[in-house]
Amino acid sequence: MTDRTWEYEGYDPADERLRESLCTLGNGYLATRGALPECAADDVHYPGTYAAGCYNRLTSDVAGHRVENEDMVNLPNWLPLRFRLRSEKGPGPWFTPDTAALFDHSQVLHLSSGLLERRTRYAAGDGRTFVVRQLRLVHMADPHTAALRTEFTADGFSGDLEVEAALDGAVTNAGVARYQDLDGRHLTHVQTDTAGPDTVWLRCRTRTSDIRIGMAARLVADAPVSIRHTSLSATQRTLLHLSPGRTVTVDKIVALHTSRDPAISDPLRAAIDRVAGAPGFDDLLESHITAWDQLWRRAELDVPGEAGAILRLHLFHVLQTLSPHTADLDVGVPARGLHGEAYRGHIFWDELFVLPYLNLHFPEVSRALLRYRHRRLEAACAAARAVGRTGALYPWQSGSDGREETQELHLNPRSGRWLPDHSRLQHHVGSAVAYNVWQYCEASGDAEFLHTKGAEMLLQIARFWADSATYDENLGRHRILGVVGPDEYHDAYPGAEKPGLDDNAYTNVTAAWVLTRALEVLENLPEPRRRELVERTALDGGEIELWEDVSRTLHVPFHDGVISQFEGYGTLDELDWDGYRKRYGDIRRLDRILEAEGDSVNRYQASKQADVLMLGYLFSPSELQALFSRLGHRLDETVWRRTVDHYLSRTSHGSTLSGLVHGWVLARDRRTEAWTFCQEALRGDIADLQGGTTGEGIHLGAMAGTLDLVQRGLTGLETRRGALWLDPVPLPELSSYSFALRYRGHWGVRLRMERGGLDITVPSSDRLPIDVRLPDRAVSVQPGETCRLTLPG
Repeated sequence: MTDRTWEYEGYDPADERLRESLCTLGNGYLATRGALPECAADDVHYPGTYAAGCYNRLTSDVAGHRVENEDMVNLPNWLPLRFRLRSEKGPGPWFTPDTAALFDHSQVLHLSSGLLERRTRYAAGDGRTFVVRQLRLVHMADPHTAALRTEFTADGFSGDLEVEAALDGAVTNAGVARYQDLDGRHLTHVQTDTAGPDTVWLRCRTRTSDIRIGMAARLVADAPVSIRHTSLSATQRTLLHLSPGRTVTVDKIVALHTSRDPAISDPLRAAIDRVAGAPGFDDLLESHITAWDQLWRRAELDVPGEAGAILRLHLFHVLQTLSPHTADLDVGVPARGLHGEAYRGHIFWDELFVLPYLNLHFPEVSRALLRYRHRRLEAACAAARAVGRTGALYPWQSGSDGREETQELHLNPRSGRWLPDHSRLQHHVGSAVAYNVWQYCEASGDAEFLHTKGAEMLLQIARFWADSATYDENLGRHRILGVVGPDEYHDAYPGAEKPGLDDNAYTNVTAAWVLTRALEVLENLPEPRRRELVERTALDGGEIELWEDVSRTLHVPFHDGVISQFEGYGTLDELDWDGYRKRYGDIRRLDRILEAEGDSVNRYQASKQADVLMLGYLFSPSELQALFSRLGHRLDETVWRRTVDHYLSRTSHGSTLSGLVHGWVLARDRRTEAWTFCQEALRGDIADLQGGTTGEGIHLGAMAGTLDLVQRGLTGLETRRGALWLDPVPLPELSSYSFALRYRGHWGVRLRMERGGLDITVPSSDRLPIDVRLPDRAVSVQPGETCRLTLPG
């Protein structure tokens, strides 16, 4: 591995799904898994192509229940290209790595250029071998185009090679084993035909969402091409002559459109026209590389060593899922990228870990992702009304139209039982939306968004929290009852008849933050705009007084001198952690283990992932102390450290986000322990630490979070009140690195952290100077200047 490539040597069927996810190519509009083109979907391989925002809803019969799910659709497979030798006796078998002998096999993901290179030496019998080399791209400049170049070279023999390329419409959603009982047949009305001597097309539509899909492929070869159609596929064949040492090439150029695309009338016509007008592979490659060069300059990251190589891979996959093309789409942040079908392609709160990175590099993408939330504000308000609340209740899982997509049943693969799923009670997703609105506006200076769409979302989310709070006369405080926190293990009290927990600390503190920010925005809005907003939302003075009161009186429970995860947490039993580790080894999914034993994790002080400690991830120490002070509590370093210690020893890290949050929090005062968790966050997907889950799709939030760890976490970088605030906490293992960012119209601002110092370079422009604040001083850096800041030892 280098910081420019990600490489795999040899062939191991057990690792193939993982490689396919990590070798996915995409451009923000579409992505295709890194499956071998000669291999069909089976227990080893899973080719998949996904377009951002392309969903379909189906109903399945599961365990005696009618279960409705909306899924990101696996689109027709454009990859298929297989080959076999022909002789006078007729055709031989098709070559695949599972059926033919391999002498060597490698895949190289070229991160700088967005290319997947594959090289395989196949045994051809009688001591003969031939080499297959492929270059694949999903075009970063033209988001509707993809291409595959295949080169065949015979080693010391002559013969004929039959090559068959296809567009395959017989695909289903079958990439996640635990969804096998669900209907995955999302495509219907598949048709194929010819658009020219070298071009075939396929069209279809989704079964219920009625999204029309058009795909066209052009095959370029130094031999005649024949075409054959079936009801579900369009096939192109050519016969190549191999001679010793001579390379023959086949290029496959593909275009994809859907009826969700702007500026087209018919997706099939658009795909046919696009593929007809597309240049050859070499010219496509040149413009593709140029587009990637531009992306890398905007997202420059220079971190040495193995950590740097992994971070570059993470950045590569973030850019493939959420590129500048995303700014033109109505899509959210899919938690598993466009890399597979886990979580059904849904949008959770993972944008909380993604947008802070994008804000400082691609603010136009952040804005588009927030507009996805704003377009669904009406649905969120309807969801709040449905539970008897005012304001906006955003769903825990989102898809196409803003309704709640969280399943009501989930399968425990360890016990084989389908169980109630109460995760839709994670109402804190609304606070994540509000947090991202605020962070985006602080980083970009986008006052227009803050004063319009941003203010509307903040107001309605604040309204929901204020209306959800009930006053407790005994406590003299407001409480939020019946929710589920980020931990996810705990969804009810032991023996309770109904789900939900009271006064989840993370939920209450972030709700107080939202209310405070909403009050601040209302106060600072231009008067005409404030009047419009008040009139549109029927906001009255009594509500504003309630927000002020609730923002200061929300209950935060404590036990044994630490912040309680929720009211009553401290009375739960302690778990025999050592005993369970000895019995099971990996106990990340402790909830599944206990349920299979007939027990419940609800009985124990045990967390899946960071919950209370998420507060230390979202807020700087000074901001968190101010929040608690507003709520009437003194949160000093001693209380916070006790709290960190308490949950550190009671968390199983059953989420890739957990290591990230713990590393971020521990970096402030326990650096040796911090690096252990940072490494877990870095290795979460490449080592598949969650046990087979990466093959179903990457964990985009964790990947983006590691980038933000070096961007904001270790530099203490905040964007507040029109300034860059810095409070560096370099880890010994990551003490020297640099990155570029975009801040309030300044492009390419470069920060370089070294032992004892921090350099800030602001490129020349007509912009105002950047105000930089450190704990002990403030400086102003003019465009065209480099400022060297000496840090305390």
